Amino acid sequence: MMAFSAHVGGACGRDARTEFMATIYVLMGPQGAGKGTQAQLLADRFGLPIVATGDMLREIAKTDTPLGHHVKAVLARGELVSDDILAEVVKERLCNNDCRGGSILDGFPRTLPQARLLEKAAQEDGCRIVVIKIDVPHELLLRRLTGRRICKRCNSIYHLEFKPPKVDEVCDLDGEPLFTRPDDKEEVIRQRLQLYMEKTRPLLEYYDETNRLYRVDGTGTPENVFSRIAEIVAKESNGGSECRSMSEV
Repeated sequence: MMAFSAHVGGACGRDARTEFMATIYVLMGPQGAGKGTQAQLLADRFGLPIVATGDMLREIAKTDTPLGHHVKAVLARGELVSDDILAEVVKERLCNNDCRGGSILDGFPRTLPQARLLEKAAQEDGCRIVVIKIDVPHELLLRRLTGRRICKRCNSIYHLEFKPPKVDEVCDLDGEPLFTRPDDKEEVIRQRLQLYMEKTRPLLEYYDETNRLYRVDGTGTPENVFSRIAEIVAKESNGGSECRSMSEV
């Protein structure tokens, strides 16, 4: 289980008065929008660490602890983990040394209260926030998610339509049976997408009004989407603290 240190909730020791202001890039988009893939491509290109709440919560869900059991049950029901738990997880991760030059947030914030918690943490730590929303049509999201399969042994990810294994439902690398994550079942996915739209609409409006929201077309190949996002990050890296709203198609 992840242990939360005493500095959670306060600044992490970075001097906010320094000339360099690190940027927290928030990748937004519903489950299946490709945030994880794009976060990894950005990390490889720009050398920024990924703070992925989904991955961290799944690791916590594997632990034999009260928190682990609670998170596992919430994820299996297709619900969202509470703001308090997510905030603690994110604050702890952002305080690591590798985040001092900036970071990529995948899966947080998802609500206005979470955004306010992140805003406070960023201000205390001398960081600026830039939000990139990946837009994908609803039906394409369903196709992407319901076809996803994972190997229990090596965690390799396949897709029945877009990246099928050589042998149906069997991992190419170790011959282990593939499985569907509980949160990849269609009824759970539909519920999660509905929750996401309801809860994030005010959040998107907030970041748009504060001139920190970019929207990118999430269709096409991962490379197509990445080129759109990388252009934004490169521009922001050279643009100091001045952010402008921009639509990528």
